[in-house]
Amino acid sequence: MTTGTGVAGAADNLPPKQPLVQDLRTGYKECAAGDARVYVSGAPTLTAVLHDPVEDNRPAEADLVKGEFEAWWTDADGTEQRRSFVTHETPSGTRQQWRMPADDLPPDTVVSWRVRANDGRANSPWSSEGDGSVCEFVYDDDNPEPARISSPEYPEDVLWVDGVGVYGHFTMDSPSDDVVSYQYGFIGGPYGSAVPERPGGPATIPFLPLESGPEQLTVRAVDRSGRSSGETSYRFYVKNGRAPVAHWPLDDAEGASGADAETGTDAQAGAGVTFGGPAPARTALTATATLDGSSHGYLTPGAPAVADPRKSFALSAWVRPAQTDRNMTVVSQDAGESAGPVLGLNARGEAPAWSFTLGAAQVSGGAPETGEWAHLLGVYDAETGKAHLYVNGRETGDPTGADPSAAAGAFQIGRARDGNGYHDRWHGQVGDVKVHDRVVVPAQAAELAYRKPSLRGHWSLETAADGASPDQSGGAPLKLGPGATIYRVPEDSCQPWSDPECVPTPEALVGEGHLALDGETGHATAEGPVVDTSDSFTVGVVVRLADTEPDRPMTVLSLPGQHTDAFKVRYHPGQHAWQLIMPHRDERGAPETVVARVDGYGGEAHRVAVVYDDASDRIRLYVDGQTGAEATADLPNHWQGAGPLQIGRARTGDGWGEHLRGDVDEVHAFAGALTDDDIPFLGSGVEPCFC
Repeated sequence: MTTGTGVAGAADNLPPKQPLVQDLRTGYKECAAGDARVYVSGAPTLTAVLHDPVEDNRPAEADLVKGEFEAWWTDADGTEQRRSFVTHETPSGTRQQWRMPADDLPPDTVVSWRVRANDGRANSPWSSEGDGSVCEFVYDDDNPEPARISSPEYPEDVLWVDGVGVYGHFTMDSPSDDVVSYQYGFIGGPYGSAVPERPGGPATIPFLPLESGPEQLTVRAVDRSGRSSGETSYRFYVKNGRAPVAHWPLDDAEGASGADAETGTDAQAGAGVTFGGPAPARTALTATATLDGSSHGYLTPGAPAVADPRKSFALSAWVRPAQTDRNMTVVSQDAGESAGPVLGLNARGEAPAWSFTLGAAQVSGGAPETGEWAHLLGVYDAETGKAHLYVNGRETGDPTGADPSAAAGAFQIGRARDGNGYHDRWHGQVGDVKVHDRVVVPAQAAELAYRKPSLRGHWSLETAADGASPDQSGGAPLKLGPGATIYRVPEDSCQPWSDPECVPTPEALVGEGHLALDGETGHATAEGPVVDTSDSFTVGVVVRLADTEPDRPMTVLSLPGQHTDAFKVRYHPGQHAWQLIMPHRDERGAPETVVARVDGYGGEAHRVAVVYDDASDRIRLYVDGQTGAEATADLPNHWQGAGPLQIGRARTGDGWGEHLRGDVDEVHAFAGALTDDDIPFLGSGVEPCFC
């Protein structure tokens, strides 16, 4: 066998190929040398992909190669040390490896290595020869020192500082000169890695507090070998978000010539503004201003409200448009002879949408409806450089990069600057205009737009007198029809666990009683529609079907119009599912939106709830506190049912049908949409607090 590099051992044998540098690894890191050399935290495994050319007179499986690794370094005495290792034969093209001995590896010393292949008759060139290169690594056996943390906005252990919606900047700096990253985490997130500009340098990260309270940042410094320092903890305490820098409730008395500012400068009103207009229900607002859409329909303090549009800010207001077929401005701020930020309605697209415009950037979304209230919030986050739009407390549209002008002119309500004049004037109501000099975070956006649900009826169905069961909230009772009775647990009922001869009596669904329906004529009604099905509403009930497998659909709740039900909730035995059915018009045979939640079989008690959120045009069906994609649907502009709320039956043709055979308890009705957090309270015997 010939031992010279690259020389064949037989006339018909081709030597193995020279290992390529890009196929070499020190641990999981690519081969590198010089200033780019690899740093490792322990004895590395050196690997290489080795190839032997396929020869015509041999099958491919006969191409076996082994690797010869060689490593060397200079020890503390200046003597060169060399180590080598030969692997077992493996098929050509596979990765071969050498796990270097840990007890022989010197720390903080440059170790060089190379490899070549051997097919049993010839060697390849070394990987370091010709256009190749040696690989180098340094074994680092010391952990870096822990990082120090500082923040100018949120100093450590100071009670209480700045607040929600105001960015803090946290600098992490380890004394070790080989730190290449900092692994960090805040309580509940975010978590991440920050890389300094140079090894051993500091790194700074931004953090936006989303809620008030104690907060903590933990950091570990990581050096170029992958070693981690001990953990550093930094505690700070976040205040509530700063109050608005400008606030016009616009609830001034009728006949007022301007709007008093709760914060900031009073706003003068044009002749097209009248006060004392309606306010959105279930909010703290008592009145709003009405703008007539003319050149006189505006309010202005004559001064900026956003001091520096290049810094973070937010604009918000409650609005109700009188039309949606043209562009209209809710609030804006002058920027020279043009508009700076503009919050309003954009009618230029295929359909009208709410919009927040900042320079050349615009975020649009939502569906304005004539005569319908909406809460708008435009946010500019200077840290990310993006504009955000919230409609009714939910972010809509795609956050868009913006480059706002530095100019800060007079703030405007109801119009936007264009050249020497104003345009896109608002027609409709405006109320509760606020300007913040910070980011308004998502939870606060939802709070600003919150419309507190109000209880319209709660029938616990414990008792009945003169054929009616009282409303616990003081409203009209539920009138019991034929085939409907109130079941009460007998006072002298025994307990099987204490009396072996006891014959147990049925328990009530909730409390001491419930409504029992015979499935033929049994039903109950609440005087009036109770809820407005064209607006947000919630209805909940506890129900138990008498039969495990009913032979027909059975309705537990419905609210009729003249020709069909505005909604009904029923059990469909063929699908083993609860269904919510909402016809699109008060017509027989009208198209319907149907959502369902599979439950399995009847015979068990379930808590069923319907939520219609007119602000988002969404309906949701909950069963035992749970909903899902299949039980949620879009439903814009639903119509108002005028009939009395029905328990246990639905409209069918000219009369009533789908009578429920089973038990009903804890009927709740609310104006407003309950949240996912509120729904579990329904039917539990505990009232939601809407805190």
